Amino acid sequence: MKPTLVIMAAGIGSRYGGLKQIDPVGPSGEIVLDYSVYDAIRAGFGKVVFIIRPDIEAAFKEVIGRKLDGKIEVEYVFQTMEQVPEIISETGLSAIALAKAEGRTKPWGTGQAVLMAEPVVNEPFAVINADDFYGRESFEVIGKQLAATDVFSTDFSMVGFYIKNTLSPFGGVARGYCDVQAGKLSTVTEYFEIERGDDKVIRHSGGEMANDDMVSMNTWGFTPKLFDFLKRGFIDFLEREGGELKSEYLLPELIDGLIQSGEATVDVLPSNEKWMGVTYSEDKPEVMAGIRALVDAGVYPKNLWA
Repeated sequence: MKPTLVIMAAGIGSRYGGLKQIDPVGPSGEIVLDYSVYDAIRAGFGKVVFIIRPDIEAAFKEVIGRKLDGKIEVEYVFQTMEQVPEIISETGLSAIALAKAEGRTKPWGTGQAVLMAEPVVNEPFAVINADDFYGRESFEVIGKQLAATDVFSTDFSMVGFYIKNTLSPFGGVARGYCDVQAGKLSTVTEYFEIERGDDKVIRHSGGEMANDDMVSMNTWGFTPKLFDFLKRGFIDFLEREGGELKSEYLLPELIDGLIQSGEATVDVLPSNEKWMGVTYSEDKPEVMAGIRALVDAGVYPKNLWA
């Protein structure tokens, strides 16, 4: 059974100032997620699922969907504030009733986003962000892991990146710091405004970390068992925070809770790849130069889908 790649592409990209998911960065007009899908195909993935918003559907399919015809199976699912599963809490309230926060306009976060993929995912799957460049090795290690994972397993996985390889020179970034014990994820803690300090130190909102400390870049490996946890957690989240305008149901927080309760484990798969992403508009030339260097080195063809 070939694994599936689920790509979260519904974000607006407010700090960047535009719809960065479909902003060209490659020499032949490729966008960042073109490279993710290309690497996934090379790594043996058999399907890609795009989580998008209805208002970007036409542009998204025009920019990337049509390029993939005949190359890999493609599915689209939508994330909106209103689209929630028909699940009932222990108090008898439905998620649909709970998800009616007056004045709220944005969806419910990455946990809800992945939950939207349940109807089209029946095999082990990876989850990534649309606007992050993860590199060939990252897909190879997660693809190999998922291909050997039982579909009913709660032994999940995550590609871990060294923090020194994930920074932007143009401002602070948010990363999930990973405490790894014997190859397993012990805890993941979100830190903000992470920037390079001196040669040995990375500074962040909570203090400092070392260059080789490991962080999550939202590159996860799951089985369909995750959806049961997501539905249960979503109801709990809505009962607790559903009335707030900006609360988010976050995938890393759910995973951390499953680890602490002993309901799931997460293998950490180190990657030496250098992350590239367009967090700020100034990042785009850096990403373009980085991809050009990989093309010149023969890692990617000049025209990815020719």
